[in-house]
Amino acid sequence: MNTAVLWAALATGVLSMVLLNDGVGINLFLVALPAAGTAYFAARQAGRVQARPWTLAWGIGGLALLLVPAVRAAHWPSLLAVATAIGLASLALHGSRTWPGVVLSPLGLVDSLPKGALWGWRGVRTRAGNASGNVGSALRALAVTAVLLLVFGALFAGADAAFADLLSRLVPDTSVGDGPWRLVLFALGLFGALAAAHTAAAPLRWDSFETSPGRARGRGEWALPLLVLCALFAVFNAIQLAVLFGGYKAVLDKTGQTYSEYARQGFWQLLLATLLTLLVIVFALRWAPRGGPGDRNLVRGVLGTLCALTLVVVASAVRRMDMYVEAYGLTRLRISVVTAELWLGLVILLIMAAGVRGARWLPRAVAASAAAGALAFGLASPDGLIAENNVRRYEKTHKFDLDYVRGLSADAVPALDRLREPMRSCVLGPLSEDLGPATASWYEISWGEVRARRILKERPPTTTDPEACKSSGESIEYHH
Repeated sequence: MNTAVLWAALATGVLSMVLLNDGVGINLFLVALPAAGTAYFAARQAGRVQARPWTLAWGIGGLALLLVPAVRAAHWPSLLAVATAIGLASLALHGSRTWPGVVLSPLGLVDSLPKGALWGWRGVRTRAGNASGNVGSALRALAVTAVLLLVFGALFAGADAAFADLLSRLVPDTSVGDGPWRLVLFALGLFGALAAAHTAAAPLRWDSFETSPGRARGRGEWALPLLVLCALFAVFNAIQLAVLFGGYKAVLDKTGQTYSEYARQGFWQLLLATLLTLLVIVFALRWAPRGGPGDRNLVRGVLGTLCALTLVVVASAVRRMDMYVEAYGLTRLRISVVTAELWLGLVILLIMAAGVRGARWLPRAVAASAAAGALAFGLASPDGLIAENNVRRYEKTHKFDLDYVRGLSADAVPALDRLREPMRSCVLGPLSEDLGPATASWYEISWGEVRARRILKERPPTTTDPEACKSSGESIEYHH
């Protein structure tokens, strides 16, 4: 292990100890930079010099996903973004191309945690034995630097209040009681960087795992169930198109359902139908006949038809959710599941393209689409979209669920600021109290929270009286 790997891992540990304490913002991105450097130096030492396009795409995508917590105040899309970033990091380190590689790559990081720590310890011992004088010199230089910064920083802070305020914002607020937790953060950053370095230098070859294809079936045995399923899909889609162009009134009169009941009843079944269709395609490919060009054309024709009909089901499911949102408003669950349904539709399109151009690229394309979806979902500010949708709905119908909207994050404040009083204060009052005073450091706060604080400072809520809020049009018809 060369010196660059050790210093980059040490920098990752120090930044984790200093920056990752209370909140999440740009600090995750800053910690990830030296960790990425650790992996790069280790890969170069191991002879993996040339970075492939997919490796660069995974690495850049992972770093971009870590910017979501710096932009959005809501924790739930940030959690999705961070989890996806870890998955992309595992793909970048392993260079996986196949389905087993894409799915199992994160396990390689877990396997490298003890191996990376042992590898790092051996590297430190080797470096200390070969260059004890250089190590001692470096430690003395760091000690002198720390003393000079501490002494002169304290003097300048006492001499000027503006400099003291700037210093308090830039330097983390630490105490003796934080010591054990800071050490844990240091260890997590250090060992995580060493695990990434070990994976980059000696990745597990997940692509070597091969799944044997299932026993090929005859054309009739294979095609009959799928053709019947395609016919069922075609009938359902024809009815959906007839309802779409003919209007919902006749259907509602015939079924006795309300508009919202019709919408709510359909979406979940159609979402499940989409998932099951993907499962059917997986097993159909496993047992597909493989006798020659005629069999290949049959497989492409039948599965291509099934995929095309499934896309209509996806569109119908999205339309059902749109109807339900019109009736009851947008929630986190609803925006999440409709996003998942749209992504499933994209996966079906990729499967159709793979049937024409070959499927070697399909695993990485599906993983890339999932990462792009997680990034777009976080940057789009789902809490802001929920607030925007329900503000527009309130302006039209005067129906509004105060209790639900009060549980949104600071990302919702710009849209909620458009409400008229006293509804505006009824909503923003509890949100302002949840934010509390601005005590977080610059690296622990998101841009969404900064913007929300600025709005609330310029136009603070005036009242949160329960009676005034009830009379302003509160509704409990959200059915979340």
